[in-house]
Amino acid sequence: MAIVDRVARRRGMSSQAFAAEAIRRAAESDDDFDAFIQAGVDALDRGEGIAHDQVMAELDGMIAKHRARCG
Repeated sequence: MAIVDRVARRRGMSSQAFAAEAIRRAAESDDDFDAFIQAGVDALDRGEGIAHDQVMAELDGMIAKHRARCG
């Protein structure tokens, strides 16, 4: 609580107001992340995904190009 009190004081607000704001921001961040994940799940459900083998083949090609260039 000492940290909360210290930061709240620097921001000119009560500890309770600071805590409420921090909780709101954390909840919004979690909600945004959940929406991001759901958008990916929805895309996969619509068949918009890329097969693992295709992704790995492309990555292997990129790695091979990099190794050839860098020695």
